[in-house]
Amino acid sequence: MNKITHAVIPVAGFGTRMLPLSKAVPKELLPLGNRPAIHYVVEEAIAAGIKHIVLVGHAQKSAIENYFDINAELDNQLRDKGKDELADSLNWLPDDVTISMIRQGKPLGLGHAVLAARPIIGDHDFAVLLPDVVLDPFNGDMSADNLAFMINAFSEGNHSQILVDKVADEDVHKYGIAQLNEAFSDASNIDDEVDANISFKVAGFIEKPNLSDAPSRLAVVGRYVFSHHIFDYLANTKASVGGEIQLTDAIDALISEYGVNVTTMRGDSYDAGDMRSYLQAFIYFAQQQLADEE
Repeated sequence: MNKITHAVIPVAGFGTRMLPLSKAVPKELLPLGNRPAIHYVVEEAIAAGIKHIVLVGHAQKSAIENYFDINAELDNQLRDKGKDELADSLNWLPDDVTISMIRQGKPLGLGHAVLAARPIIGDHDFAVLLPDVVLDPFNGDMSADNLAFMINAFSEGNHSQILVDKVADEDVHKYGIAQLNEAFSDASNIDDEVDANISFKVAGFIEKPNLSDAPSRLAVVGRYVFSHHIFDYLANTKASVGGEIQLTDAIDALISEYGVNVTTMRGDSYDAGDMRSYLQAFIYFAQQQLADEE
């Protein structure tokens, strides 16, 4: 079985939706409770079995790389003061997990950011986690749910996987929406109360459609598992909307040749790149952590 152990996390965005907070601090380092948002995303990847994480950033995002590095001076000071437990908590990455950073160079879109990781990922199949999306770590089992489920599904069927969740009618225009094969069209009517990972074929995606044009209510959440063949399609994808290389264009090409599945999400997700959703997430994460301390 082909077990995926590589992941890409694009962190080059300026976070304009989070200004003024993100003016000096990378949006990925804004806190959710007592940890930065990207901490939970990386924990999710590790729980799913990822061993090598590639951060795709730019010159002003070095603070993210520093967060995952060992600060020897701080570590020594804490241990000299007998605060070994606190020092250990700061160096939490497992010994068998590597984090690398590569620069995107030019802001040419999500597809271009994923392609920028190719020199490190090479011919490995890999996962992509968008750091704006943080899945609820307090409920469920990240070693089995969502990304972990998608990785296992890929290993069994060799079909790339894209996580989706049902959204309200008024939110359809904000997301890429799954267009299902006719044989799986009933899946778009999955009951809102169903909370399980289910994988099935997808025909394509429509980016931010009007409600009347939406082929389903299943929206892309921000977790992908790709065959390395996606790199070839990205390399040959021409810039489109906004002069950017769109990941969805390469996905459409991947669907036509190899087939792609969507996986319904289990649990809840939070948009940590939108101010309103971020504030709601911060309150929820803080409440959970305070409850654990009681």
